[in-house]
Amino acid sequence: MGKVFNISGDCKANLHYMVNIEERLIKMKEMVRRGDYFTINRARQYGKTTTLRALSRFLQKEYIVVSLDFQRMGAAKFSNENIFSAAFAKMMIQSVKAQCDKLDMYGREALREFEGAVQTQKDTLELFELFGYVHDICGNAAKPLILIIDEADFAAGNQVFLDFLAQLRADYIDRDETPAFQSVILAGVYDFKQLRGKTGTGENHKQNSPWNIAVDFLDDMSFSKKDIAGMLEEYEKDHGTGMDEEAVASLLYEYTSGYPFLVSYICKLADERLACTAAGERCAWTKEHILEAVRILLTEQNTLFESLIHKLQDDPDLHEMLRNLLFRGKQIDYTIGVRSVEVARMLGFVKKQDYRIVLANRIFETLLYNWFLAAPEMRRNTIYDTALKEKNQFICYGRLNMELVLEKFVQHFDELYGDRQQSFLEEDGRRYFLLYLMPIINGTGNYYVEARTRNMERTDVIVDYLGEQFVIELKIWHGNAYHERGEAQIAEYLEYYHLEKGYMLSFNFNKTKQTGVKTIKIGPKTIVEAVV
Repeated sequence: MGKVFNISGDCKANLHYMVNIEERLIKMKEMVRRGDYFTINRARQYGKTTTLRALSRFLQKEYIVVSLDFQRMGAAKFSNENIFSAAFAKMMIQSVKAQCDKLDMYGREALREFEGAVQTQKDTLELFELFGYVHDICGNAAKPLILIIDEADFAAGNQVFLDFLAQLRADYIDRDETPAFQSVILAGVYDFKQLRGKTGTGENHKQNSPWNIAVDFLDDMSFSKKDIAGMLEEYEKDHGTGMDEEAVASLLYEYTSGYPFLVSYICKLADERLACTAAGERCAWTKEHILEAVRILLTEQNTLFESLIHKLQDDPDLHEMLRNLLFRGKQIDYTIGVRSVEVARMLGFVKKQDYRIVLANRIFETLLYNWFLAAPEMRRNTIYDTALKEKNQFICYGRLNMELVLEKFVQHFDELYGDRQQSFLEEDGRRYFLLYLMPIINGTGNYYVEARTRNMERTDVIVDYLGEQFVIELKIWHGNAYHERGEAQIAEYLEYYHLEKGYMLSFNFNKTKQTGVKTIKIGPKTIVEAVV
């Protein structure tokens, strides 16, 4: 059986197409050599488990690697200090016994004592005793011990876990006097530096972080274009489709910004459902294949999207912050400690760029637009219902008539909202255009907002419909001079996209404005302008 693209669990090199993460492993090994304690906190399905398992193998020759998964322990194992200590001890003993060849005579004796103690003290063993035996193992092993814990945030907020972190912290501080783990690596979604434990009394109660000794892990773990191209080259060696790996990798990166799960999911769809003949043969992936895979990805349920939407539903502050970012073009500076921003970064919705918060990738952006616009109060909106009823007239012989879309939108918008205040147009005008557009292209086309132009005054929407691309600039009217500059900008933008025709939708607050649609020429480019 040949390799496949994997979206479930960790990736295995003999079964799955993978990017080469050797450079990352070399950097992590150097952190281990220095004796760093650190956390790999990244969004869900970002390749953390794959990286940790690869790191364990990478370190095996020089270290005894104790690799654990807290999710396997179950919530009951964190109910009190004794139960946790016994469970952790059993898992550690099992891991070390599997590497017994790395223990000398004294190390084996220490391990036997540890195992015996777990049996005789199973009802009394607590963290102090547990770490006493850990010190014995570390002090008598022929090679340094490394502790790696995956899904560590399974216990985040649990006091036993906080006490466990505090013990690791104490060992780190005293390791010049007491044998301890050479390095400790925790992996999860949360940043454990933000946890606060009951490490004091009075004013200091719950004020200290038990993990403040951890150094920063700076690798963002996203795939670069080069990484993606390397994975596609491996695929090409197996199938020889004639794919342009560089071009496909660039397109994948444009939509995903290298988010591992999204890259793998789109590749899996392209390979197994879109570029595979009835006879099971593969053909070269094209831009159309990738865009169709994106469309499918955004219309089918998956565990990552379900998790993100669930968090969004439960967090009003996160909801409001993302709504401002999407529909109002609000620029949000990154400020340490703003909870909604930190949560959005942790979940992977946004990233920091030039000291500001931006949407992490086009896929998440479109997911969020779709979710906000799918709210019942929006779907009950008259303008959505109007577009839904008239959607067939906009498609002729499989082509989308964008000029007619603008004409009809201007007509209906003016009828429904023409007497609204300026603040309504600024905050909701663009939202209503997307709401109008959705049922027209839904199920066949894709759209996304060009990140470079998203602000309070201007937003460019890119629509892909059956291989044809449309650029629509949505803007707030600020006088003729500004408008003329906008016309020149969209002409330049069309050149970038290799298009001859573009579209502009202006929300004009001038009481003497003339609504409607007209066509103008700017050099060789044609601009269809609509004013509401």
